[in-house]
Amino acid sequence: MDERIRLRLDVAYDGTDFSGWAAQPTRRTVAGVLVEALDLVLGAGTATGLTVAGRTDAGVHATGQVCHLDLPADGWRAHEGGLLRRLARLLPGDVRVRAMAEVPATFDARFSATFRRYEYRVTDAPWGAEPLRRHEILSWPRALDLDRLAVASAGLVGEHDFAAYCRRKENATTLREVTRLDWRREPDGILVATVQADAFCQAMVRSLVGAMLVAGDGRRPVRWPAGLLSRRERSSEVTVAPAHGLTLVAVGYPDDPAEYAGRAEKTRRLRVPAET
Repeated sequence: MDERIRLRLDVAYDGTDFSGWAAQPTRRTVAGVLVEALDLVLGAGTATGLTVAGRTDAGVHATGQVCHLDLPADGWRAHEGGLLRRLARLLPGDVRVRAMAEVPATFDARFSATFRRYEYRVTDAPWGAEPLRRHEILSWPRALDLDRLAVASAGLVGEHDFAAYCRRKENATTLREVTRLDWRREPDGILVATVQADAFCQAMVRSLVGAMLVAGDGRRPVRWPAGLLSRRERSSEVTVAPAHGLTLVAVGYPDDPAEYAGRAEKTRRLRVPAET
């Protein structure tokens, strides 16, 4: 059997015109166009096992997505020096492979990850989002108070059952540990929520943002988002924030490659991460 090697790919994309990450036969997806480009360079079916850190939903962007794939070692050696530039020529302008590197076979983009970090961008400017940034920023029709957002977010940090904020999947837990959730207002007035956790269940980030925004504009008490954590099923009161404001900005992995396998095994025992 031919020797095969594993590659890590760091990927960025504008999710506006994609039906999410996962390949679908009749829809344009990030994985679909990436595999198509790889097949053109390496030969159809040469790269196998494409696995992503987080299967983002339709309309969600990424600057720090990570995936892995396997291919024959001789094929990698033949293309190693120029593969990145060849992909840049073949891929559409709304997706880029920013880096690639050979990694141990124990590296799993999904299960070896220690955290995922997202940012959600909102403007409360009365004129809305600037035209050139309208695909990455949500226009909010009411003034948002940064202090109220800070209080609302603080109550959601930690390990909790986020059932009220998740689309439940059969046999999947909604227990998650949010290690960071905060808001900042940038010099141009844009509000940015940073949300980091070991993993997220489907629609969790956008549901959290949706709950915090109505607390931030005063329509709900600042403690209301945290109060929903007592629920054991999805709350119909929570509106999921639109996808286009959300960007996956980073995925973390153990510093020591020797820990990849152990981290993957631990994650598999705890849960099956789902798309956000």
